[in-house]
Amino acid sequence: MAEYPDREHFIPVRVADLVEFLCTRSGPADGDKLSAEDEARFRRFARAVTLHLHAVYLAELRQLKDAYAAFDPDADPKPLARPTGADRAAALGKLFDTFCHLMGRANYTRLSPAEVAEITAGASDWGVDMDIPWDAFDRVEVFVRGRGASRRYRRNWRRWFRTEAVAVPTFARAAVIFKQRPHKRLGPDADTADVFLKLFKDIPRQDVEMLLPGGRVKMPLLDRFKLGGSLTSTVGYVLYKLSTFKLGVLTGALFGGITAAAVALYAPIALILGYGYKTWYSFQVSKQTYSLQLTQSLYYQNLDNNGGVVFRLLDEAEEQETREALLAYFYLWRYAGADGWTPADLDGYVELDLERQLGVEVDFEIEDALAKLVRAGIVTEAGGRYAAVPLGAAQDRLDRLWQEYTRGSVPAGELVSAG
Repeated sequence: MAEYPDREHFIPVRVADLVEFLCTRSGPADGDKLSAEDEARFRRFARAVTLHLHAVYLAELRQLKDAYAAFDPDADPKPLARPTGADRAAALGKLFDTFCHLMGRANYTRLSPAEVAEITAGASDWGVDMDIPWDAFDRVEVFVRGRGASRRYRRNWRRWFRTEAVAVPTFARAAVIFKQRPHKRLGPDADTADVFLKLFKDIPRQDVEMLLPGGRVKMPLLDRFKLGGSLTSTVGYVLYKLSTFKLGVLTGALFGGITAAAVALYAPIALILGYGYKTWYSFQVSKQTYSLQLTQSLYYQNLDNNGGVVFRLLDEAEEQETREALLAYFYLWRYAGADGWTPADLDGYVELDLERQLGVEVDFEIEDALAKLVRAGIVTEAGGRYAAVPLGAAQDRLDRLWQEYTRGSVPAGELVSAG
């Protein structure tokens, strides 16, 4: 199977659009399209797959909502009883583990603190470098998806401050989950009991660190050099001047009012300190300007918070599972024949057809898709080759699964990855 390190597993096609594509445009030749009867049968099959997965994810949504209720800062109504002590620690661990598993199913990539530090070294042209206090969190996880670039605009002094377009590397989606602990960076009123979920779009890669609370803007190296140089120069000049004055002249300069010696001593000091203050004040203005830009930017880039993130991400995971199941079954059913295909055959065919027909480059997660279909009984495996059961039999199998599910006798997740 082909490996594409620059591609992601996420398939950026809506399920409704994918079904339309499979019914009308997929395949190696224009004459090799579905008949009207087969198209109607496959659309019914696709609806059955969609409904089955939706029912399974609805059950998972209830479970995740229950796990998050005790830690949701926006819960309304609040749970009648919150876990305490060891029970609370266990519930917190389960919540984070469940969320991380969900993000993997929605094809997000988990970033470690070291990876975040590497990605965010420096700052983009639309941000400033920040220092994140990782010890201000009991637990924190960062997830991203969709590496790409967006077009933004800036004024360049080299071009007489004319506006120019710049390609900025971005993440299409960035999500964070964290629980805070008491820390001076967070202030005395920080909520250290609840767990916060945040989801953003089109975040410049170098500015991922700005999504976490407690960040502190770093003074640029040049400004620190200027400020440190001003202070060092002031101290050095004072010591030098004091060493050249006689005791009587020094006393007059320090306590004798406005004299020539006092002017010679204080005037340069005032100039140096004034330059240092100007450097410090410029940095404070830059911090305030950045804070305003950050607030304005995240206002439009924030997609959801807390409980809303759970709903959105479960919906994304459900859509992704549905896309994978439909693609794997359809290409095995239509093109693999009775002998079936190896996973590499199916993987390459699906990726090639999506790229050729839709211009979509993905690294299809073939093992996960095949495992779902084999568990559901609509794809068979023999000797490392996979074949789709006939469409009618597959439809009957899904109908039986649905009946068993409504009676509560089918294990949750027949079409959902266990990994």
